[in-house]
Amino acid sequence: MIGEIDDAMKAMVREAPGIGKDIEVVLDAPTKDWAARRNAPTVDLFLYDIREDVKRRETGFLEERDERGIVVSRSPAPRYFKLSYLVTAWTQRPDDEHRLLDALMRCFLKFDAIPEAFVVDTLAETGLPAWISIALPPPEDRAFADVWSSLGGELKPSLDVVVTAPITTGVLYRVGPPVSAGVRGDFSWIGVGAAEDRMQRSPQQEP
Repeated sequence: MIGEIDDAMKAMVREAPGIGKDIEVVLDAPTKDWAARRNAPTVDLFLYDIREDVKRRETGFLEERDERGIVVSRSPAPRYFKLSYLVTAWTQRPDDEHRLLDALMRCFLKFDAIPEAFVVDTLAETGLPAWISIALPPPEDRAFADVWSSLGGELKPSLDVVVTAPITTGVLYRVGPPVSAGVRGDFSWIGVGAAEDRMQRSPQQEP
């Protein structure tokens, strides 16, 4: 699922208006050493955080039915995970970087979710959208400056793009065939046995 979202993000950037075809789109960590080696205009989509969206966790099961509409299996509801990307533009001039960031922001604002054309393989298993949010305030336990400090690089303008994607648990419970007849029981022997038992236990009457 993570690799498929990576590919979808890169494809969205490459097809966005205002982003030249000569601009590289990579997934590298923007460390100081990496920045020093870069020698071409680049858009970097660095995946820096993965965590479950517990507010979206659901209970219950999803049912799979055959062509007759009969339930054949059940599986737990999908779990949602947030993939946070630090999106940066790298050129020789700050004003060019700002224009590139503007194009990137417009690219992601166009979509509430990853476009259907890019939803493939395991990302498509659930049939549910992978939501996109951009430039929201960071969680209380994390700041963007901390991300840059961990990378050892210098703080620069960036976009925080979060993809909230559903993923199946892989657990599947098979269901037995439906009951085709009602339950039947024969209790006649209980009545006969009980009557004989009462006769044996009844006290003898004196003549």
